[in-house]
Amino acid sequence: MALVCLNNNIYYDYYTPTNTIIINNIRSAINTSTCGDSPFRIFRDPKSTHYHFQSLVNSTKPLNHPTPSFLIHCASRFYHHRNHPLSVSHRFPGRRRAAMEHDLGSANSPTKCLKTSNNLRHVESMSTLPSGAGRISRLNAVILGESLASEEDDLVFPSEAFSKQAHVPSPQKYLEMYTRSIQDPAGFWADMASEFSWKERWGPHVYSENLDVRKGNISIEWFKGGITNICYNSLDRIIDSGHGDKVAILWEGNEPGVDSTLTYNQLLARVCQLANYLKDVGVRKGDTVVIYLPMLMELPIAMLACSRIGAVHSVVFAGFSAESLAQRIIDCKPKVVITCNAVRRGSKVIYLKDIVDDALAESARNGIRLDICLTYENESAVNREYTKWQEGRDIWWQDIVPKYPTTCAVEWVDAEDPLFLLYTSGSTGKPKGVLHTTGGYMVYTATTFKYAFDYKPSDVYWCTADCGWITGHSYVTYGPLLNGATIVVYEGAPNYPNASRCWDIVDKYKVSIFYTAPTLVRSLMREGDQYVTCNSRKSLRVLGSVGEPINPSAWRWFFNVIGEARCPISDTWWQTETGGFMITPLPGAWPQKPGSATFPFFGIQPVIVDEKGAEIEGECSGYLCVKSSWPGAFRTLYGDHERFETTYFSAFPGYYFSGDGCSRDKDGYYWLTGRVDDVINVSGHRIGTAEVESALVSHPQCAEAAVVGVEHEVKGQGIYAFVTLVEGVPYTEDLRRSLIMMVRNQIGAFAAPDKIHWAPGLPKTRSGKIMRRILRKIASRQFDELGDTSTLADPSVVDQLTKLADC
Repeated sequence: MALVCLNNNIYYDYYTPTNTIIINNIRSAINTSTCGDSPFRIFRDPKSTHYHFQSLVNSTKPLNHPTPSFLIHCASRFYHHRNHPLSVSHRFPGRRRAAMEHDLGSANSPTKCLKTSNNLRHVESMSTLPSGAGRISRLNAVILGESLASEEDDLVFPSEAFSKQAHVPSPQKYLEMYTRSIQDPAGFWADMASEFSWKERWGPHVYSENLDVRKGNISIEWFKGGITNICYNSLDRIIDSGHGDKVAILWEGNEPGVDSTLTYNQLLARVCQLANYLKDVGVRKGDTVVIYLPMLMELPIAMLACSRIGAVHSVVFAGFSAESLAQRIIDCKPKVVITCNAVRRGSKVIYLKDIVDDALAESARNGIRLDICLTYENESAVNREYTKWQEGRDIWWQDIVPKYPTTCAVEWVDAEDPLFLLYTSGSTGKPKGVLHTTGGYMVYTATTFKYAFDYKPSDVYWCTADCGWITGHSYVTYGPLLNGATIVVYEGAPNYPNASRCWDIVDKYKVSIFYTAPTLVRSLMREGDQYVTCNSRKSLRVLGSVGEPINPSAWRWFFNVIGEARCPISDTWWQTETGGFMITPLPGAWPQKPGSATFPFFGIQPVIVDEKGAEIEGECSGYLCVKSSWPGAFRTLYGDHERFETTYFSAFPGYYFSGDGCSRDKDGYYWLTGRVDDVINVSGHRIGTAEVESALVSHPQCAEAAVVGVEHEVKGQGIYAFVTLVEGVPYTEDLRRSLIMMVRNQIGAFAAPDKIHWAPGLPKTRSGKIMRRILRKIASRQFDELGDTSTLADPSVVDQLTKLADC
């Protein structure tokens, strides 16, 4: 039996052979214990000969942020024997941590053993939907076939060994650092910044801010007056510390067996050659360079080369259409475009140079003409003789860049000088050019990488994101390299040539930190455990999730199967606009709840507000905002500061509005519920699509689901669900009804889908993002308005969904 104290709540979990005498002894012992007459429940596991017992003493104390009474857990063992009375062992606060580690370090600990023979069979339910201000229902997380887990307090604890070596080894250490970061942000971040190289230190004020539109223009500045260079800190500083021969990039090609490596010395030399070329063709500090490359080593090289000379890079995901690329070129007016002739992704060849040619023609028609298109010859995809060419504008990388010197002087820049533009696109409207500056972004991405992944110099790190997205900027390139890490860069598709490719790569390079998207987790989960277990994966020690809220069943599969129930998961919440992690677990510091991003990172003050902008205390649900700035925050939208203020700061003056919905449970854990524009209003009920999707995928025969809203003549909006089934499961009306009942039972009748649309696959970009814009058009039967599908990993999925629309 284990006792856990959580925010003044007491829980008992007991697993014992089914013996009426023992159960009665438990009842008697509890009735005479310090719990008094507190209510309790005993469950019998129908699959085994064990009971699960739970007793709860409730506390109504509101909790906005973690407090010592919650974060310090007491776990002590209750022992019994058939011939001895049940004894109750109590541990006091000073010994709680040791007790937790002793109990949960045991291989027999029921909380630790989360394995199940069928990892798709999870049930997560919410009796009421956490939408709008109010109490949150208890979250049940049950693994069928095993002892019942406790409800929303189903905690996954770090091992004693992991916590001992972690950067933040305990709740006390986190609270100490977090408290200082809030009470003295200038001192805290100045200390963090001092770990980097500055040609000149910043001025008298570490930061200045105004997040309230009522008080004037929105303004955020960190380390203003400080002179630095992020390329220098990512490469030269690491080399100067004696690590020049350490491997910086392990590159894995699309085809197995095709690979390459660069040490920090070699990477710097390649960066300097390209930087010298860019300077030679007239690129100067403040000029923009558009980069349209796949995940070759040349992509981070190009980013670093731009930052070395003070140029602003704008990486465009090499999957966007010519029209989308042209929009970005027209907006930022670059001096140079860098691309390659083609890329092979899986078995498909994508002719990137053709796309760039069309984009440059379109931009020229709009008055923006470029004189230079630097093109890398990717021989593994197509030879140069088959590449369309415009003499005088197009230049082969291999013919010119290697001729330049391997050293290049650094362009020192102010901390508030721009570093990069990254465009985010919605379903409609002009793309938003998110502008990040140098100094604050550098300090914040490096710090978040170090602590959120518990990075050590011996780690090999792999983030599966593309550098065309913010994750590839912050946690493929800058964050890891600023820490001197060895990173894996993978050119191909995660399921090519089969679904074991990711784990082949993990074993090949002894990857210890693996960071990916829930979409990929669910996709691999659908393929089956056999593609995972055929590899060792023993090198893994930390896992990470990014891009969207991860549903608890996918979280558990990730934890149980991929990490073998030994790797903590950094389930991170952040955005393109934030630059780095905002709410995230710190491995080793505290227990995790599957599906929760847990607690705020240092310096971050998340608040949940209602529709009127009033902060809600304690257990609640509403709109997620942030008060006070942080170093990694974006500074504006390029060329449109008014849109910047209107989009992010006008809805709730005084706060940064994330655009996301969020719940906070009674223990202070944060649960992201998805974009507020992904909320469906059904007969006055505000229903988050993420909650409905999570309920659907908890069905044992559902592999993935995506939910959108459609017009409904009675309810205003109806719920339209696209459902991908587990491989081999046929479409039937009985299954359709079963899926609807799953949602009715977990959320309520008001959330039941009006339509289940069978989906062999979902329209996703190659980074794994579901294109909900396309799903909305299909749901509304607007087949002639599907728009650009060129960024999809498999455009044929759209035709399949269209054909199944009336099935």
